[in-house]
Amino acid sequence: MVSQHTIGARIGFEGVGVHSGTLVELSLHPAEPDTGIVFHVFEASGLVHEIRAVSGNVTSTDLSTIVGDRRGAHVATIEHIMAALYAMDVDNVVVQIDGNEIPIMDGGSDMFVRAIEAAGLVAQRAPRRFIKVLKSVRVELNGGFAEYHPHEGTRFEVEIDFATAAIGRQRFCADLSPSLFRDELARARTFGFMKDVERLWASGHALGSSLENSVVIGDDDRVINPAGLRYPDEFVRHKTLDAVGDQALAGARVLGCYRSYKGGHRLNAMALQALLADPSAHAFVEGNGRRAEPLRQAGMAAIAVPALGPQVL
Repeated sequence: MVSQHTIGARIGFEGVGVHSGTLVELSLHPAEPDTGIVFHVFEASGLVHEIRAVSGNVTSTDLSTIVGDRRGAHVATIEHIMAALYAMDVDNVVVQIDGNEIPIMDGGSDMFVRAIEAAGLVAQRAPRRFIKVLKSVRVELNGGFAEYHPHEGTRFEVEIDFATAAIGRQRFCADLSPSLFRDELARARTFGFMKDVERLWASGHALGSSLENSVVIGDDDRVINPAGLRYPDEFVRHKTLDAVGDQALAGARVLGCYRSYKGGHRLNAMALQALLADPSAHAFVEGNGRRAEPLRQAGMAAIAVPALGPQVL
């Protein structure tokens, strides 16, 4: 039986949100089998909002992936931590946060991955659930497309195409595994263009962005980060990292190939929603090979949750 896993210890982080620029404290806590990934958003009043990290709770994909009520309790920029949890085989965890945006940390998932590895995983006495792709599903948007195809493992084939010479056309293809994600994707940073900075600042975005956590392309069409790129094709690797994080909102590991061209958070979300909306395109199965019931895809609540004690690093 392929078992569910949770983390072996509480993990704490502190950092700023890339868009809000606000300092945030974040902690991951072990959780019981079948919990999934659940955010507990703490307010100053002590009220705690529980938001399940599932596709049905996604409310925006404009510049990042957001779950919850954008005018109330929500969590933004969840894709990097979701990618780390999904790729490192963490099924159940409670994510406590005292703000509304996941800290950007190093611009990718590397710090989350290293912390998960340090805490270790605990196998649980419950079978892992999978979503098996049975037939192809495709969505298109603004000259790009995203599609799912049947595949024995969990595979990503991501291609980007930018007019700027600093990026151009890049492609990354691989079957997902913890080692593949750690070595080939986790350090790939978010990226943007200097020409867009003033517009983003004016709209209240990118307030926490810096050359420490983002790759920036200058007006001369060159990367302006003094240390350059972490991978020669860091741009497509980051887009793949984002796709992994957005797919994690399926609520179970997807057994299939995800392929995209000129994709992003919106196309990732559209493709996953199309797959889950078509009963003939997928089936829920357990790690023991048996069919399983569909997961609950939405649910938010204000709850009284006691703090789980001091973090253990």
